[in-house]
Amino acid sequence: MIETTSELGYGLHHVQLSIPAGSEDACRDFFIGKLGMTEVRKPPILAARGGLWVRADNLEIHLGVEKDFRPARKAHPGILVADIDRLADRLTANGVPITWDDAFPGHRRFYADDNVGNRLEFLSPEQ
Repeated sequence: MIETTSELGYGLHHVQLSIPAGSEDACRDFFIGKLGMTEVRKPPILAARGGLWVRADNLEIHLGVEKDFRPARKAHPGILVADIDRLADRLTANGVPITWDDAFPGHRRFYADDNVGNRLEFLSPEQ
């Protein structure tokens, strides 16, 4: 018998995005300063690799250094947001361009790029 995902109890621990070497401080400015996330202390053995981890509520994002970095332009995390208008205002006030997209029925959503060009999708179910 094949088990269904609900029987297995899947959940998402984190999403990993690639960043270029030496961009950690700029990523802190974006993910902590602009998005309002907090930094998670990496275990020492992993901290030696560079990058950083950030968290907000139930979302954790690991930003890992990739030698031949190229930003993810199509692949992206879909990040649920309780107050999408407030986040949109916060990002635009911080100079981050956003692009609204109404092509996902039942949701309001927009896209923004992080400071190194990775695509991020923010969405909220319509009320």
